[in-house]
Amino acid sequence: MELFLKYPIDVQYELLSRLIDNAKNTEIGVKYNFSSITDYESFATSIPIKKYESIEHEIKKTRKGNQNIFWNSNIKWFAKSSGTTNAKSKFIPVSEEALENCHYKAVKDMLCIYVCNNEETRMFNGKSLRLGGSSEIYKDNNTYFGDLSAIIIENLPLWADFSSAPSQEIALMSDWETKMDRIIDETLDKDITSLAGVPSWMLVLLNKILERTGKQNILEVWPNLEVYFHGGVNFSPYHEQYKKLIPKVNFKYYETYNASEGFFAIQDKNNSSELLLMLDYGIFYEFIPMSAFNDENSVAIPLEKVELHKNYALVITTNAGLWRYLIGDTIRFTSLSPYRIKVTGRTKHFINAFGEELIIENADTALKIACQKTNATILEFTVAPIFMTKDILTGSITKGSHEWLIEFSKKPTDLAYFTEVLDNSLKAINSDYEAKRYLNITLEMPKITIAKKNLFYNWLKKNNKLGGQHKVPRLANNRHFIDELIK
Repeated sequence: MELFLKYPIDVQYELLSRLIDNAKNTEIGVKYNFSSITDYESFATSIPIKKYESIEHEIKKTRKGNQNIFWNSNIKWFAKSSGTTNAKSKFIPVSEEALENCHYKAVKDMLCIYVCNNEETRMFNGKSLRLGGSSEIYKDNNTYFGDLSAIIIENLPLWADFSSAPSQEIALMSDWETKMDRIIDETLDKDITSLAGVPSWMLVLLNKILERTGKQNILEVWPNLEVYFHGGVNFSPYHEQYKKLIPKVNFKYYETYNASEGFFAIQDKNNSSELLLMLDYGIFYEFIPMSAFNDENSVAIPLEKVELHKNYALVITTNAGLWRYLIGDTIRFTSLSPYRIKVTGRTKHFINAFGEELIIENADTALKIACQKTNATILEFTVAPIFMTKDILTGSITKGSHEWLIEFSKKPTDLAYFTEVLDNSLKAINSDYEAKRYLNITLEMPKITIAKKNLFYNWLKKNNKLGGQHKVPRLANNRHFIDELIK
C-alpha cells in the first residue's frame, strides 16, 4: 500500500499498461487496436465509454462458454447483480485475477489496516459473522453465476473459511428467512468478534437475535464483539440504531466500497467517514464530472486531474475485462494526498424534476440532522417528486414538492418540526434545492408519509429481493417505486 500511496499516478498507469498488454489479442483488444495504445490519451480516444447494456451481447457469448472475448484468461464466474427492485439482472464477469488480486486482496488489506490502527485487537481470537447474499451458485454452459458474496464464499481459501461463521453450507442457502434462523442457530454459542455485511440486512439479523434470546443488546450475546465491517449502502441512517444494539464506547465501524465489478475503497482510519481509494487492485479509474455528465458520450478524466469536493461518475477498467465501464456510482474526493473519497450516490438515483439536483448524500445528511434534532430513528426511506398539476376547470397550478416515504423505528414526537428541520437542512447543503424552495416559487414543503411497520421488508420479499446487495431505491426521478409502496 505504501507504494501506491507514494506514487499513485505511476501505479495507476503501470497497471493500465499491464491490462492493455494482457488483453491486446482478445476480440475487444483487436477490435479497438490495443497494440497501438501507448499512453492514456490514445487509450481514452481508442476505447469508448460503455454501460452494461452496450456490452451485454459479449457477456452473453462468454456465458455460453466462448473465451478470449474481453479478457485473456478463462472467465467462468459471473456475479449476478440486479441492483434495485424490478431492475433487469446483470451478469458481471469475475476472472481469477479479479478474485485473487482484487476481492481477496482487499479483505486482507482491510484486516491489515484495522490491525495497524488497533494493535490491541483480539478479533482473531474469535470468528467473523459474515452475512452475504441469498443466492446459490447456478451452473450454465460450464459457467457459473450467483451473488458476488456467494462466489467469494465458494472460492474462499481455507484460512478465511475457518475463521468465519456461519458454515459455507448455511452461508450459501437461497431461502433468506430460513438462512437467518440457521445463522442464529449456529452462531449463538460462538465467540463472534466481528461482523461483516450490508447494514440494512445485518440490522434485521441482530434484531432477530435479540428476539430469540431475550437479551437487551448484542454485547450480552457476544461480549467480545469489537468491529463491524460494512458496505453496500450509506451507514448514516442506521448508525443510531447500531449504537443502541451495540452499546460499546470504543466499538469500531469500518466501511468498505465494493461491488460486483470490483473492490474500490476501504476506510483506513478509525472513526472516519472517508475511504482510501485502492489503486493496485487491477482496476484503472477514470472520472466524469457530473456537471458535464452525458452518459456514454461523456468525457472522462484520469486520477491526476480530479478536484476536491466535486461530484464524479466512476468509470473503471478492470482485470476481469471491463473496459471504460460506467458503473453508475458517483463519488467525490475529500483528499488528494492520499486519494480519499466518499460515495455520494448513483447516476440514476437522484431527483431533478424541478432543477433541484437532489442526490443521495444530501438526503442522508438532512435525514440524519432531522433525526438528531427530533430524537427519531429510521429503518428505511424512499423519496420521489410530486409533480405539478393544473386544474382543467380553474387553470390553477398546484406546485411540485417531494414525498418522503419513511419507515421509523422511533417516530418524531412532532412530525411538522421533523419536516421543517429536514427541509431547512436540505436548503443549507443544496443551493439548487434552496433556490427552488425560495418563497415556495417552484417547490412546496416536503410531504412526509409514514410507512407501516415492515413495509419495505415485505415489499422486497414480495419481489424476491431479500438479503445480499438488494436495497431500496432511495431517490427516484419518477413515482414508480413510491406509488407501488404506497399502494
